[in-house]
Amino acid sequence: MADGNANRPRWSIAPYFIVDDVVATANDYRDQLGFQYERFWGEPPCFCMVHRSGVVIMLSQLAATGVMRPNRLAHPEADDAWDAYIWVDNADALYAEFQAKGVKIARAICDQPYGCRDFDVEDCNGYRLCFGHNTG
Repeated sequence: MADGNANRPRWSIAPYFIVDDVVATANDYRDQLGFQYERFWGEPPCFCMVHRSGVVIMLSQLAATGVMRPNRLAHPEADDAWDAYIWVDNADALYAEFQAKGVKIARAICDQPYGCRDFDVEDCNGYRLCFGHNTG
């Protein structure tokens, strides 16, 4: 989300997702969502940071499996709760890219009353990512 002031200090954030298989998840983010990564940490691999267009998502595999907790599963009435909202330049173009790759679309693209045009995808672990751009 641009603020129009190039001299202003920039903040960023990296969501931290606990996953059952960090290698499979990183590869899914690469192959399906267009993210990249440089390396895995640990032996066997237990951590990876995937990135795309300045967005970083940390993936961590704990010794115990089955501890993933997407927000929508933490509270059953919040089925539409995202785990991350990612502002992009053109949500329509990204939606078309993801559709062509067969990405699991959890909610079709649409204009929202909060001034964004966005859509939801679900990753291989059930985490929901919303991609959108401002319409105002």
